[in-house]
Amino acid sequence: MIRLENVSKTYKGGTSPALNNVSLDIQRGDFVFLVGSSGSGKSSMLRIMMREEKVDSGLALVLGENLTRISSSRVAQLRRKLGVVFQDFRLLPNKTVFQNVAFALQVIGRSKAFIETAVPDVLRLVGLEEKSSRYPRELSGGEQQRVAIARALVNRPDVLLADEPTGNLDPATSVEIMNLLDRINLSGTTVVMATHDRSIVDRMQKRVVEVKNGEIVRDAQTAGYKEIPSAEITTITTTTWAISESVEDQE
Repeated sequence: MIRLENVSKTYKGGTSPALNNVSLDIQRGDFVFLVGSSGSGKSSMLRIMMREEKVDSGLALVLGENLTRISSSRVAQLRRKLGVVFQDFRLLPNKTVFQNVAFALQVIGRSKAFIETAVPDVLRLVGLEEKSSRYPRELSGGEQQRVAIARALVNRPDVLLADEPTGNLDPATSVEIMNLLDRINLSGTTVVMATHDRSIVDRMQKRVVEVKNGEIVRDAQTAGYKEIPSAEITTITTTTWAISESVEDQE
């Protein structure tokens, strides 16, 4: 699905590489957390995967496309197979929930009939079917992020890239969003998520790729944010699942 091979990237004016000889292989159906401090390189990896940035050297393959020599027209086609979610939602304030999600289909030329079927389906998936006529200002932060996720999923992408999707949310709402992303992953969508949120990573116990100074320093399956004793992981996981169950009981 995604392969980075000896990828390096230095931004103009930068004194050191944002990415330095990075290699990473992500398979269909994976759920991967990219973790690390600000400026570590994890967001640069996501931008390369969605072809917002070009590599200086190395090989970047996404869904069979070689991003080092892809044409502009092929970039547009590739992005139709990718869903992208950002920390700041990026919703259109003067459009309703339905219109925000539909817009993602309109810009790629989907038919009105397809839009009228696909949008309600994806809003049902994220639990917002009853709020389709609301505007972003009438929604909570968690609901706005659900709209952003619905917009990313409405074209049924093979890969969902998420850059700090819970960064502006409270802990309980973050748990709800992560439960949603987990369900999306279990349905077959590959998820790659950059995050600073230790509690989420420790709770989910998915694959963790740790980035430091532009290099991958750890790639571990079913891991926590940091390599910590198993007893501590058990304590953290039990606590966060208790929060999750409490939230679900109130729904």
